Amino acid sequence: MGWKTLDDMALSGKRVLTRVDINVPMDDAGQITDATRIDRIVPTITDIRAKGGSPVLLAHFGRPKGKVVPEMSLEPLVPALSDAFGAPVTFIAKPERTAIDALPADAIILIENTRFSPMEEANDPQMAQFLASLGDVYCNDAFSAAHRAHASTEGVAHHLPACAGRLMQAELFALEAALATPKRPVVAVVGGAKVSTKLDLLSNLIEKVDHLVIGGGMANTFLAAQGIDVGKSLCENDLADTARAVMDKARAQNCELILPVDVVVAREFAAGAANETVAADACPADAMILDAGPASVAKIAATLASAKTLIWNGPLGAFEITPFDAATNAAAAQAAKLTRAGALISVAGGGDTVAALNQAGAADDFTYISSAGGAFLEWMEGKTLPGVAALMS
Repeated sequence: MGWKTLDDMALSGKRVLTRVDINVPMDDAGQITDATRIDRIVPTITDIRAKGGSPVLLAHFGRPKGKVVPEMSLEPLVPALSDAFGAPVTFIAKPERTAIDALPADAIILIENTRFSPMEEANDPQMAQFLASLGDVYCNDAFSAAHRAHASTEGVAHHLPACAGRLMQAELFALEAALATPKRPVVAVVGGAKVSTKLDLLSNLIEKVDHLVIGGGMANTFLAAQGIDVGKSLCENDLADTARAVMDKARAQNCELILPVDVVVAREFAAGAANETVAADACPADAMILDAGPASVAKIAATLASAKTLIWNGPLGAFEITPFDAATNAAAAQAAKLTRAGALISVAGGGDTVAALNQAGAADDFTYISSAGGAFLEWMEGKTLPGVAALMS
């Protein structure tokens, strides 16, 4: 661990420039529909204040592309933030250090959307220096934005004493435990629609895990690469050579690649559609594969039972509609059961993954569910995240 945490910093009387992710979904009436991202930064804000510091929040909202877009202002989030923190939040549209220092020493301050300036996403040194002038210490608590080299996520860290916030700290500990220094055997479950979006992920995981379960639409591409007819299933036939290369690499690395041995097929993509379970190599020409079958789930469950660490990204089937959520639900339930029993360390992340695990009722039992999307994937791909690297400089 080459980065500092809040425990390593003297914060009394300091303005703590704190990068957070509060890019929450809102409805047409301006009401927050999911406050998870706000809830997850509460420990950081609470600890900064407990140590005598004053949080100065930096955040983005939406994609204003370097222009002031009133409907993407952070000001409407002030009531929700105040409620979550149990203390008033002061909003500043045009920040200056003198205005910040005129506020009480324990104030919580929210600065306007950093992406209103084109200098933010360009990681302009001038903006990084300006942001640094607004605080005495820099705390990055936005792991979900750590894969972006922006002024507020990377540049400013080079100008102030820097540390990770509690959410960032938890994310890094969980991911290091899962990939850097895991308890073995390690199983990775990777699902989703397309192989093309997860080539780097698969390549990196093969070098780090003992068993790699491939599910969802991307499994069809691997089946087809072996000469198996997948009917009308979603399949990237142009990636057959790539899939075979992945399988060859897995053999060379002594990583067991687990593909469906049986599948659930249907003639239409609809909830409650008539379906049947067939062997993986027996999909009817007029049908499509929409889920892994019970024999496949049993194999996955047995693999999980012998594992010590699980990394999960992506569903095993079309989890959005019943009954094609069965494999994902069953495998998730097994992972949750083993985690509850203390037999498995389970880490999961990615938008569809979190939705699938929530739907399966298993999310609360996982060791850690990452709130990050792209950053989680890039970490799993073995890429350096600029926002994390800056904390080590």
